Amino acid sequence: KGGMLVDTLIRRAKKKDPEAFCQLMDLHMQSMYKIAIAYLKNEEDAADAIQDTILTCYEKLQSLKQNRYFKTWMTRILINKCKDILAQHKKVQPMETLPEASSHSVEYSHAEWNATLSFLDEKYRIVLLLYYMEGFSVRDIAEILELKEPTVKSRLQRGRKQLADLYHSQKEETV
Repeated sequence: KGGMLVDTLIRRAKKKDPEAFCQLMDLHMQSMYKIAIAYLKNEEDAADAIQDTILTCYEKLQSLKQNRYFKTWMTRILINKCKDILAQHKKVQPMETLPEASSHSVEYSHAEWNATLSFLDEKYRIVLLLYYMEGFSVRDIAEILELKEPTVKSRLQRGRKQLADLYHSQKEETV
């Protein structure tokens, strides 16, 4: 199954096989894109974060002890890159002047989901995204975000509640 392929690719990539590494990154591209966009809300920044992540993964792949944690490891790197980019923006410009995500944004069936998520606080947004769209367990999310599991659980609950409140307030507006 997919897991076997990923494992083989990781093993080959660790031996510096460039083709295996590229395939490995391609398999995770859509996932990285969704996470980067949820964090950064901007195509250009998302592309930068993904590029940096790919580079870091290439340089540090040897240090990954257990191949089955590849996606968790890669996602943690990506999120740290996103945080770095956000931190740079805070230094450079006030948030209001940040450009909106470009209109020719890649179309995913999750466009609505992303739009709804964008109203949530970042700390809830990323937890919901990792859990529902990327299928990470609470334990994996705790690992990626370097949080305690109960914190992840409470953010999931609060995030769901915020989503439900948003959903209801939007329904009332359309009535």
